[in-house]
Amino acid sequence: MFWNRTPQLPTPEQALEGRPEPGYTVPDRHTVLGNPLLGPYPEGLEIADFGLGCFWGAERKFWQTPGVWTTLAGYQGGYTRNPAYEEVCSGLTGHTEAVRVVHDPEAVSYEALLKLFWESHDPTQGFRQGNDVGTQYRSAIYTHSPAQQAAAESSRDAYQAVLTARGYGTITTEILPADTRPFYPAEAYHQQYLDKNPNGYCGIGGTGVKLSDPSETNWGRSCPTGIAPTEE
Repeated sequence: MFWNRTPQLPTPEQALEGRPEPGYTVPDRHTVLGNPLLGPYPEGLEIADFGLGCFWGAERKFWQTPGVWTTLAGYQGGYTRNPAYEEVCSGLTGHTEAVRVVHDPEAVSYEALLKLFWESHDPTQGFRQGNDVGTQYRSAIYTHSPAQQAAAESSRDAYQAVLTARGYGTITTEILPADTRPFYPAEAYHQQYLDKNPNGYCGIGGTGVKLSDPSETNWGRSCPTGIAPTEE
């Protein structure tokens, strides 16, 4: 359906049905951080979900961040229940490759994760990220609270302003609630792929346009999330 033509999302009626249970098992623990991959997670930790291209390199960006407790690669934002990698790559599930980030908000804020998200990819490319083309590579943020939704939207607006000033187009990132968009963990070989394969493929690359660090000094002023264009 999608090969040799411009990628497009399927409708719910066009999407593969999927299956009631996963067709594979997920490892118990993170190969780098040592913590469990699947919840329930310890009290006080928060969940953030991001799609920014191939999840191999995207997951590494987040597990390298102090304050992140665990990460896992998965599929989100589509229609097919418990999809397999090959199905997602066909474009017939509607999912994007996503990373679930479980973090300690006292050690790394959601705003800091948003900064990393925006700087680590080009959010203006639609159904692609660099040489990776397909609906599964679209940019996305799936939020777990009204506060996350507001922070994500405000950070998008702030980043759009600086991207526009640098000659980039319109951000295509979808920002939607996660409660109706289940996160399906990917197969075992995708989890912490670049730890297992240090020389493996990584298609993640940002625009080079940076944001200033979130801080209490600019919270609620130039940018409600505390994120503002950097002067660099």
